[in-house]
Amino acid sequence: MLFTEIVYGPIHSRRLGCSLGMNLMPLNGKICSFNCVYCECGFNTQGKYTLPKREEVAKALQIKLEELRAQGITPDVFTFSGNGEPTMHPEFEGIIEDTCQLRDQYFPNAKISVLSNSTQLGKESVVRGLMKTDNRILKFDSAFNETMKLIDQPVNENYSVEWLTERLCSFKGDLIVQTIFLRGEHDGKTIDNTTAQEVDAWVNALKTIQPKQVMIYAIDRATPVKTLEKVSKEELEQIADKARNAGFTVSVAG
Repeated sequence: MLFTEIVYGPIHSRRLGCSLGMNLMPLNGKICSFNCVYCECGFNTQGKYTLPKREEVAKALQIKLEELRAQGITPDVFTFSGNGEPTMHPEFEGIIEDTCQLRDQYFPNAKISVLSNSTQLGKESVVRGLMKTDNRILKFDSAFNETMKLIDQPVNENYSVEWLTERLCSFKGDLIVQTIFLRGEHDGKTIDNTTAQEVDAWVNALKTIQPKQVMIYAIDRATPVKTLEKVSKEELEQIADKARNAGFTVSVAG
């Protein structure tokens, strides 16, 4: 499922409410620094694609906000997600600045959120852009490199949990950690980040990162790998309770 507009929706988000989507990646393909087995947009698309320019994003957003105001629809949040990793856009920081300005003009009570896989946190401009938003929702799918690579399939082979943890800690708690829990098989290997060992290591990682909130969720839409299993809401709650017992605020989307 690809998003065919720069600004789309609003749609109802399980985690964020009435969400106006922001897609900074191509409209006809997916570009991402991960190649996640569960991504609703499918695997990365090969070939060369054009990213929308900063001015195009601002114009598309202004048009959409004019429409929503005329229709009497008030979004709860502007959410950067779309066909790949939004922080890969070279003008990400400037686009965030434009979005904040337009939000303040049209719907000042709406939040600005970024759903990010955290791979671009080594870039100062990306971190600056994220700090201008209300919700930095950053991915952390496993505390073990082997499991993380099975689930997220990072394009950069040197990407590691240790690198990620260090950079998440740099936010000094002012972030939201997002984790998907799933089971299945891919390329002859078993994938499962719901085991006691995985969950205990994940909770210990949270103790190091100290996020202000944790979001956990299960598969909700079709995935490129068809052998994945949706974890039940009951099991997610059991996992969440382990994090809650460690002092974290956890929301569950089953």
